[in-house]
Amino acid sequence: MDKLPRVNLTAANSSTVDRLHPSFIEHGSYQHLCVLVPVILGVICVLGLASTLTAMGILISNAHRGKLSLINALILNLMFADGLVLAFALPFRAAAFSKPSWTLGWTVCKTCDWFLQSCMAAKSFTVAVLAKACYRYVSNPTKQVSIRLRSILLVMWFLWLSACSAPIPTWLFSSLQRETRGLVCVQVVPSEAQDFMSVYVKAYPLGVFCAPLSFALLYFWRVYGQCQRRCSKTQNLRTQIRSRKLTLMLFSLTVAMATMWLPQWVVWVWERHAAEREAQGPGEGGPFVVFSPPLLLSLSALLLTFFLSLVNPLIVLSLSEEFREGYRGLWRRLTLRKHTLSNPKPGPHAPTAPQSPCPRPETSGQPRGGDGGLGSIPCQGTTVDPQPQMEQGGVGDAEDEAEGESPRDGIVLLDVEQFWHERETGSMTEENDPIPWEHQEGAPTEGKK
Repeated sequence: MDKLPRVNLTAANSSTVDRLHPSFIEHGSYQHLCVLVPVILGVICVLGLASTLTAMGILISNAHRGKLSLINALILNLMFADGLVLAFALPFRAAAFSKPSWTLGWTVCKTCDWFLQSCMAAKSFTVAVLAKACYRYVSNPTKQVSIRLRSILLVMWFLWLSACSAPIPTWLFSSLQRETRGLVCVQVVPSEAQDFMSVYVKAYPLGVFCAPLSFALLYFWRVYGQCQRRCSKTQNLRTQIRSRKLTLMLFSLTVAMATMWLPQWVVWVWERHAAEREAQGPGEGGPFVVFSPPLLLSLSALLLTFFLSLVNPLIVLSLSEEFREGYRGLWRRLTLRKHTLSNPKPGPHAPTAPQSPCPRPETSGQPRGGDGGLGSIPCQGTTVDPQPQMEQGGVGDAEDEAEGESPRDGIVLLDVEQFWHERETGSMTEENDPIPWEHQEGAPTEGKK
């Protein structure tokens, strides 16, 4: 979207909107914003990228484990659009705020605003399709729907094609102009395109903002009706709870986008209307006055637009139980991997062959006893695991594996040593005998003899 618009009244045969120039530099009381605004945008960029990459990592991990669905793919597409805004659009906008003139070149001037509007349109279309997918899931949550990867990619391609095509006039009419303060990036609409832009200014907000979000809210209202009709049913209670949590998360994403993107559309329509009036010239009724949007309104609208890319992954990570479990599993995997790498490698004094989980101390001059010993008796506090659970793809089992580990570095536990000593010397009593079945089997045999 536009940065801090200022209607330029110098062009006589065209309408010009100064979109990417920080106009508050000219106001003496707002010069401190040249430092404050880039700092705020930098904080949003760092926190937003961390949250977005975390959510995308969990989604990709679930897809590798076979949990691929249309809803997860659409949420991944939403996070991907947020990541593009934070990684590419926000840094250039912050750099434009810190300089009194445009120093980023003609290519960035042409593509910066178009790229931001394309990503925002992609998010709006994705939210609409998410609402439709949520309604289909809630209508019949027990139905197994199989969708191919090719179909998901086709949906994503159509969404991004529509999103990138909608703001093409912004890319066409963006150009650099030289003024007294230096180069500025502006949108210049020639006189022959005034009729087209007058229609585009009215149709573009309806097609990108109003229609998709209204479509989404309509389907969420139908989802609410489905949930109300199933409240009295006790069947599939777990599925109903999961459907409500999914609906709450997607509805929160829709409300956040509608409320935080609305001020930017107010500024966008306001500045285009002012530019259109400026192109028409003064009328017969009185003096010609063009009012640009207030500075604080324009600045707040811009910050809220970028802040939305930080709020979306936080909503997904906080309201989805699946994402919370995936985040905990991802954290366990990373911490366990670091713990494994930090363990020292076995040297020449330590054997590398797998040892018995119940080490047996060597005693001189004592027989080892019978064969019916510890094959079925695990050591106290140890578990025998022939294969690590992490290789089986289980994320939630990582903690169980870590808790079941025992020292296998040749250290003999005191209770184990006492067990072997009492068994080999025959000094254990009947009450403390850990293997009474051996003596019970041997008693009749001795009686017969």
